[in-house]
Amino acid sequence: MTRRQEILLGLLGAAVTFGVCEAVARAGIVRRSYLPPASEVLARAVRLAGDPAFLDGVGVTLRAWALGLGLACAIAVPLGLLLGAVPVVEAAVRAVIEFLRPLPSVALIPLVSLLLGSGTETEVALIAYASLWPVLFNTVYGLGETDPLAKDTLRAFGFGRLAVLLRAELPATAPFIAAGVRISAAVALILAVATEILSGFGQGLGIFIAQAETATDGTRDVLAGVVWAGALGLVINGVLVGAERRLFAWAQQPPEAAGRLRQRARR
Repeated sequence: MTRRQEILLGLLGAAVTFGVCEAVARAGIVRRSYLPPASEVLARAVRLAGDPAFLDGVGVTLRAWALGLGLACAIAVPLGLLLGAVPVVEAAVRAVIEFLRPLPSVALIPLVSLLLGSGTETEVALIAYASLWPVLFNTVYGLGETDPLAKDTLRAFGFGRLAVLLRAELPATAPFIAAGVRISAAVALILAVATEILSGFGQGLGIFIAQAETATDGTRDVLAGVVWAGALGLVINGVLVGAERRLFAWAQQPPEAAGRLRQRARR
């Protein structure tokens, strides 16, 4: 399936979903106080684009998202390389990682708030914690998938462990890391909005949704905020997918074509 066909099918799916929601609301199957017509929600979401206060809140959410995701990557990539390259270290910390990984970040809001206060630091810390795991495990998995022949060839020419890591393992792991970052980007956005909703402090897209939820007839604003959150996630994912396809096109090709693309990239 071509990229154009994927886009057309995506637009078709969005149009069908929009039509179904509009028809259900207009037909009175669900009360409008619970599900306003999709056209009204979309119109409200568009009007919010002209609200400076709302856009400031979106900016706050995106800033926390970027800081949390960046911190997660800065920790997860080196740690993943260490765990993947040194089996003894991986075996020593495996139990700790498996204990921490299932802990939901939102459950840590009270503890982190006590330690860091009710501010951006808490939000960034929770986002980083939740976003760390996909990048970490993708890095470890990518190292395990490195071509043994490439590593053995470098060793045969006298290259040391660090040189093998930098010349063979890290380039081969890069597509896996990129995929982990893309997954973590979605997780980070979810945590950014959810943390704001549940904590109730500061400003941001989640605060807008939380305040609309308590307002009289605020369902339309809640859904408009959800539309904004979904649109942000769609844009972020699209940008990252495009970057992956451009930077790691060789990883999506047959082995012979991938080798030629690698050689061109090195030139």
